[in-house]
Amino acid sequence: MISVTMVEANVYEVVLEGQDRDQFRVLMSQEYYRELCGLTVTHEWLIIQAFTLLMDQEAWQDQLPDEFDLAELSNRYPQFNRLLKEKLLA
Repeated sequence: MISVTMVEANVYEVVLEGQDRDQFRVLMSQEYYRELCGLTVTHEWLIIQAFTLLMDQEAWQDQLPDEFDLAELSNRYPQFNRLLKEKLLA
């Protein structure tokens, strides 16, 4: 189970139950949020879907820092934005 809690403006605490690394601090700007989903889902749901995608990609999951900006993942993983947008539309 993935839980997401906003802890301050544009900053979220993500807890992954049953995982070796179970807590992350994620930054997500309003601009990036709008770019990904066009305001069609909540911030929390978008982050849950992002982590579901990351957990499906074992190589990605192992390289996540404890704190990161969600937008920076597209620099590390060029297909991240496309795959996440597809997941949000499904």
